[in-house]
Amino acid sequence: MELSDILNKVQLHTPSFLGNERFSKYAVLLPILKVNNDIHILFEVRSQELRRQPGEICFPGGRMDKQDQSFLDTAVRETTEELGITQEQITDVYPIDFLLSPYGMIVYPFVGLINDFNSINPNKSEVQETFTVPLTFFLNTKPDVYHVHTKLEPEEDFPFDLIPGGRNYNWQTRKMDEIFYQYENKVIWGLTARILSHFIELLKR
Repeated sequence: MELSDILNKVQLHTPSFLGNERFSKYAVLLPILKVNNDIHILFEVRSQELRRQPGEICFPGGRMDKQDQSFLDTAVRETTEELGITQEQITDVYPIDFLLSPYGMIVYPFVGLINDFNSINPNKSEVQETFTVPLTFFLNTKPDVYHVHTKLEPEEDFPFDLIPGGRNYNWQTRKMDEIFYQYENKVIWGLTARILSHFIELLKR
């Protein structure tokens, strides 16, 4: 390979992060809407019939499909499917920071306005119920933060003899924040709470 070939390949490369292609990619919409002239955030409670995280609170969203031209398309499509509304009822959709999950996912969140609250007709196969929370609650309420520690554990056939320290190598533990918001009888936590917390921090800047 010639030097010019090497430099050309580097020049044409669009930087991402190593291992990006192995991550599952999802997009969600953080829906804002007017309820009795107050600004609210809408949440879903996942159906008990779903295999993954039944009964948990989340934002509308899901995995990117081949027909989606962008992550924004994914977020809007999933929202229309789950809430039973049309694309025209979702406006002013803007991206906020994407989230890299330790479980092999990249989540691309968007904030968007739902213009007609009364038109929402949730898909019962995916959504058990929807509810809204006044934005002022999150602006005025500090979430509870707990810590989860994770530790790397190599498999038995790992080549310890090839690394300094061998089996005594000092694998680093990782501390992960878990954020909890409690509103009436609803508990919002996990990736949903992390996205929500980021949104609230963005508003307070």
